[in-house]
Amino acid sequence: MKQFTYVGGWLIAGLLWFTSVAPVSAEGPKLLVLLVVDQFRADYVETYGRQWSGGLRRLIDNGAWFTEAAYPYLNTVTCAGHATISTGTYPSTHGMIGNEWWDRALSQEVRCTFDPDAEVVSYGIPQQPGESPNHLLIPTLSDELRLQLDSDARVVTFSLKERSAIMLGGHLADVVTWFGRNNAWVTSSVYTKRPIPFLADFIQASPIELLHGTRWSRTLAATNYLYEDDIDGERPWPYSKGTFPHLLEGEQGLPDEQFYERWQHSPYSDDALGQMAVAALEQLQLGQRASTDYLAIGFSALDKVGHRFGPKSHEAQDVLIRLDATLGKLLDELDRWVGQDRYVVGLSSDHGVSPIPEQMIALGFDAGRIRSRPVREHLENVLEQLLGPGPHVAGMAANSVYLVPNAQRQLAQNPQLRVGVLEGFKEIPGIQKAFFADTLPERRWSEDDLERAAALSFYPGRTGDLVYVPKPYWMSGGNPASHGTANFYDRRVPVVLFGANIKAGRYASVASPADIAPTMAHLVGVTLAQVDGRVLAEALQ
Repeated sequence: MKQFTYVGGWLIAGLLWFTSVAPVSAEGPKLLVLLVVDQFRADYVETYGRQWSGGLRRLIDNGAWFTEAAYPYLNTVTCAGHATISTGTYPSTHGMIGNEWWDRALSQEVRCTFDPDAEVVSYGIPQQPGESPNHLLIPTLSDELRLQLDSDARVVTFSLKERSAIMLGGHLADVVTWFGRNNAWVTSSVYTKRPIPFLADFIQASPIELLHGTRWSRTLAATNYLYEDDIDGERPWPYSKGTFPHLLEGEQGLPDEQFYERWQHSPYSDDALGQMAVAALEQLQLGQRASTDYLAIGFSALDKVGHRFGPKSHEAQDVLIRLDATLGKLLDELDRWVGQDRYVVGLSSDHGVSPIPEQMIALGFDAGRIRSRPVREHLENVLEQLLGPGPHVAGMAANSVYLVPNAQRQLAQNPQLRVGVLEGFKEIPGIQKAFFADTLPERRWSEDDLERAAALSFYPGRTGDLVYVPKPYWMSGGNPASHGTANFYDRRVPVVLFGANIKAGRYASVASPADIAPTMAHLVGVTLAQVDGRVLAEALQ
């Protein structure tokens, strides 16, 4: 007899294995699966895909692949992207404008999942502060699934990052787990008040520390990798060198902060998430009951590696080769436990990635880095000339500048001063356009692509007073490679649907990751609260 434990308001299967195979059924999908590969640039499919033979290959070959899919907005970052995928809306609707923004009331930068009223529920060492979906302003697909279709639907999400797991899980999820800052798997008290039994047992049985001393070597011979290894601009932290093999080891020969960072910057972290998802399939009987369940996984290794080594690195190529194998195992388990015609998979990414600017400079392109401190100092000088002594800038976050109230008032009353500020932006290297944020709502339907992109990333009260757009091949931040711009290498990502009632093929129609949630909602008979995306009807049987 199946044993259950009551946790967080619903029944969780105990540790007995469920060994029967789900029968093939003509019903609609019983499990919705979202796979989000952090920093998965669209051109990687063509560039690296010939070396895939597992799950990525199966999804591309046997699914509906939208080759020209792209985000239409400016702030192409993790929190915004995951929220867009899970809700079917853009930042101008769901409110998650970035990974962080400046909180005027607190006079500090806050994370998109920051919640001082939530507590961390840890599978290891307790930590603070808490995290929650409190800032996400509308329901996700999984929220509506439970609200409209079946309150007993099980909603499960995993990722290395809290902003990935929480944005995919929404407000009403059951199991939302990420790798916390104290090097332990954690969740939030908004989902459960104590560790979930099956997950606690899985983590205890599969400790990360067993990988201490593992060498991450190339999966294939070095000659099978497309680009030169260890090229200009790469900074391999937390590894000691830029070439394979990479040793997953602590400084003193024991698991420590360095070891955990190296593990996260390796394909083994993706593999752990895949194993966790398989355990959830089995222990929670996902897709095997009367309800339609929801499973989402945010794979983060490619993003972590891409930031340090860049998009042309052997490391990025190898992470994708190994992720292909991980997803192959997951799809096999979905076939086994749920049934081939009983689940639907949506695959996408939260953003792409820029080339390393130094590499573009070496090729003769106009490229470089935009540093926040020089931008702030220059703007202070411009504003001092226009408004008098400052300070005038309260804070900065991403592509936004937040002004102090007095500067806001003066600029609101004098259009000429506003012109002067925008002229001042033209003097900053790497910036191609700047806007006063209060003009952005009217630009949402602009024919100018940059204006429209900035408008779709605007949310009142969170976006700063001024918004700037970097030039192509210019980027902010200190990592070798990054994202967060309206350039197409940041905006273009794969969108793939696979499984029940999906018509396989290669589609060149206009699409975005915001289309995944409306399409899945249509397949299960759920109406989303708000929609900026569309149902990808051309890919439905």
